[in-house]
Amino acid sequence: MDQEYERRLLRQINHQNLPTEARLAKCVSATCSPVSIKSGDRFIPTRAGSNWSINFHYANENCRSPSQNQKSKDASSDSSKDAVAYAALLRNELLGAGIETVPDPHTDDRRHAVLSQDSHGLFRYTVHTKRVPFDSDNEVSPYSLSPLSNKSHKLLRSPRKPARKISKIPFKVLDAPELQDDFYLNLVDWSAGNLLSVGLGACVYLWSACTSQVTRLCDLSVDGDSVTSVCWNERGSLVAVGTHKGYVQIWDAAGGRKLTSLEGHSARVGALAWNGEQLSSGSRDRVILQRDVRTPPSSERRLQGHRQEVCGLKWSPDHQHLASGGNDNKLLVWNSSSLLPVQQYSDHLAAVKAIAWSPHQHGLLASGGGTADRCLRFWNTLTGQALQSTDTGSQVCNLAWSKHANELVSTHGYSQNQILVWKYPSLTQVAKLTGHSYRVLYLAVSPDGEAIVTGAGDETLRFWNVFSKTRCTKESKSVLNLFTRIR
Repeated sequence: MDQEYERRLLRQINHQNLPTEARLAKCVSATCSPVSIKSGDRFIPTRAGSNWSINFHYANENCRSPSQNQKSKDASSDSSKDAVAYAALLRNELLGAGIETVPDPHTDDRRHAVLSQDSHGLFRYTVHTKRVPFDSDNEVSPYSLSPLSNKSHKLLRSPRKPARKISKIPFKVLDAPELQDDFYLNLVDWSAGNLLSVGLGACVYLWSACTSQVTRLCDLSVDGDSVTSVCWNERGSLVAVGTHKGYVQIWDAAGGRKLTSLEGHSARVGALAWNGEQLSSGSRDRVILQRDVRTPPSSERRLQGHRQEVCGLKWSPDHQHLASGGNDNKLLVWNSSSLLPVQQYSDHLAAVKAIAWSPHQHGLLASGGGTADRCLRFWNTLTGQALQSTDTGSQVCNLAWSKHANELVSTHGYSQNQILVWKYPSLTQVAKLTGHSYRVLYLAVSPDGEAIVTGAGDETLRFWNVFSKTRCTKESKSVLNLFTRIR
């Protein structure tokens, strides 16, 4: 036998025969380095801190262009749920996790992370000493040839929701000449009767989503005036028109005639909001007037709290509170009886035009700030507390909640001119829509809650399908699906 080989073999045998404490002390004294301790002729590197899937993923990303990375992300989003199902299947068969339904990877990233964070009991071995009858829910039939457990069978048979896809292009585009590029105006609104009212210059036009017919409701050029805001009442029969001279006109949409003209403001009326038969109007004169259209104008209520132009007005779904936003960066909340605001929020750093009450959670109010702020903020008006906020990256022009899901859409101006769909309360972006070349200053939601229309200074109106309607199939094929005729 070779003397060198015999010497190494004896050294290895002596090292293995040492007590555990002696070997541990020897390891500590030698700093336990694999380079300093030679226990044999093989070197086995440690792989405890290696995450090969992440490392290879980053290596592939570094070799791609940004456009290729985006395409790969879009392609992988369709198969993300299959990956989650496969991971759950492996956990069932190898670790006995007992997962029966596939979690949605898009609802919460933290739930998705749970599937890959089990580091305890990786090589756990269990012996089943007690068997239950084959006809129970906990055991597979003994005649089954499938190697999978009953939990995995339930997992594979669990209902799979189709992946939600929001089209990045509008399904309809309308020309809107003379649509003003003014942040403080509100010139687009959608009625419950499926009529779209648009203020273009000195005229108000009505566009029917059912027939695509356009009619001119009024023309203020004969009085040397122009349209600064439009707003439908809840039933969709009356439309209020705010003018540059400070008037508020009430028009009958079906008859095409003016019912009344309300005075009281000394400057343009840029914001309107109906509350039953009451109409609230906000003006550049910093005053909010609240009037009942059935009574004489002398019974008006004057709400004074803003120090600059009022540019946003929204009534809560329970008709008890009015939220107002102004160019003084203030968000005020009024009740139906007091002449002073019951709550005041001053966290925004720019004008507050975007205001929206949640139809799903009582007292939840969302607001967005202008160019110097760019933040989307949420408030609990029941307690007066600020809930959370996020920086959107650009000027927030409008907000609207989905009627069927806990989501909301925001339109933006400088500098990206984008449309964002958010999931609440995680505030994850569901979709980002682009197409307008100017600030997306105007927003309205369709009466069925599925589509939105956006308007901008590029003089176009764009229609998008952004919200999913969670209703039965029979109802979705009925006359409530209002856009089958105009696609």
